[in-house]
Amino acid sequence: MLHANGSLLTIDVGDRTTTTENIDEELAEFIGGRGVATKLAHDRIPFDADPLGPENRAYLASGPLQQSDMSFTGRMNMTGLSPLTEGLLSSNAGGYLSRNFVGTGHSVVEVTGESDELLAVHVTDDGVEFEAVPDLEGATVPEVTEAMNERHGLESENLVSIGPAGENEVRFASAMTYDARAFGRGGLGAILGSKNVKCLSFEGDSAPEIEMPNEDVQMDVHRQAATSDDIFRRQGTTHLVQILNDNFSLPTRYFSEQSFEGAEGINGDRVEEKKYKKAACSVCAFACKLPTRDEASGLETEGPEYETIFAFGSNSGVDDIVDIMKSNDLCDKVGVDTISCGNTIAAYLASEDEFGNEELIHDLIEKIAHREGVGDTLAEGIDRIHEDLGVDNWTVKGMDFAAHDGRVVHGQGLSYAVAGRGADHMYSTTMIAEYNDDIPAKGTAGKAEFVIDNENRNAIRDCAVLCQFGLGRVIEEDIFEALLAEDYEDLLAVGDRIVNLERHFSNQRGLDAEDDRLPYDLPDLDSSIQEYYEHRGWTEDGIVPSDRVADFAQAADD
Repeated sequence: MLHANGSLLTIDVGDRTTTTENIDEELAEFIGGRGVATKLAHDRIPFDADPLGPENRAYLASGPLQQSDMSFTGRMNMTGLSPLTEGLLSSNAGGYLSRNFVGTGHSVVEVTGESDELLAVHVTDDGVEFEAVPDLEGATVPEVTEAMNERHGLESENLVSIGPAGENEVRFASAMTYDARAFGRGGLGAILGSKNVKCLSFEGDSAPEIEMPNEDVQMDVHRQAATSDDIFRRQGTTHLVQILNDNFSLPTRYFSEQSFEGAEGINGDRVEEKKYKKAACSVCAFACKLPTRDEASGLETEGPEYETIFAFGSNSGVDDIVDIMKSNDLCDKVGVDTISCGNTIAAYLASEDEFGNEELIHDLIEKIAHREGVGDTLAEGIDRIHEDLGVDNWTVKGMDFAAHDGRVVHGQGLSYAVAGRGADHMYSTTMIAEYNDDIPAKGTAGKAEFVIDNENRNAIRDCAVLCQFGLGRVIEEDIFEALLAEDYEDLLAVGDRIVNLERHFSNQRGLDAEDDRLPYDLPDLDSSIQEYYEHRGWTEDGIVPSDRVADFAQAADD
């Protein structure tokens, strides 16, 4: 099976030491990316760790395909114990970081400890340098890039940075790369903030050699990406705004309604009107990114994508795309997840009857990032503050909902209930089959195995660190196994191990079936959850038996 090559570099920012280890066995077992990072995090982070304490660890990891020249591979994985969900959580970001990261010769970089001063950590193929940067306290993400460029000639594609939100340990702070690409959900930026790491840089020319299989398959994928007339290339995910509003659901005004009368003002056509050039990720010919500009105000940003439009648009009662562009830009600069930030602000707007107040929204983004006034409360996320606000708790396991409404696409609702990172649509992406009428949208009965197969497949997607656009549009099962030189069913078995490790870790922290719940009712949900447990080999309480985790290790040895 094709897997990443390269060492594990551990950086202890507390005592300014580094160690390098061979992890060939772990890479062979888990491919790379989310898989190997989850394995390391499961084994190395104490089960009772404080997500914002020095014992937590942040992992940056590449996969094997980041050494190819194929489209849809310009991504990186980041994993840690989430300050928002308090479970293991992985996120991936696009941009141009991955090739620079691989050039250092490492497949995984692990950050642990806690610095007594604000640091920039520079990783090259010659070693690691620690730079005290007290002058960057409170700096925005673009300001960090500017400083690193002036001092070291580093560009945004070399950097993983946090803004003031990460420094102030906002529980949904993002780690940012290429200024506008985010390791978004779950507060991974707050982990770096808790360690007093303002940025990490990666630069080198020592990528380990990997013999990539099936070059003809890679070229075919690249050719299809370059010639596709897919609407995603023009509008990204934003074309979904009108489709879902008209045919399924666009959650509105803090989930109290399911369609938005102002959808035409914030849909994909409005975004495309503001798009002024093409943009992509590393070596990708699909070029689906959305550099946008408002000529009247001079505002430039990248995006917003569909989820940001939902969170700061319909769910906040805002019907002007420029207002959402400004929210998107502010979030990128201060370093917060646009989905969680927008949803949390929507909860506050509901409590104050202030839907549609764009000036208040923009002010709240800044207040959250700096934990000023009510922003200090909102920085904790909906799960921890909904009672204080007097609103319903629209979260699962602490994670607030994405825009794909499980009240309408019920298999996605089942996925939200059981997913290791809560109400995150990317964990299973069951909604795609329901939108396309490949499976019925209504009902959860009989969908447990489908959810599991999607979870396992997506785990492998994240091990290779492939873009979902490629997996869903160009890269089918036979191409997937050809790229990784492995039988598809064997790949799914690797995905199964990853999901089980994530769940086992959360079980040790007290999570069980009581946490697999939704804030709304769905047909047959309880029996479908039990069916899910049975297929996973878990107990009826949602617990992964410890001998199953031991079996995984034995299977890998065999």
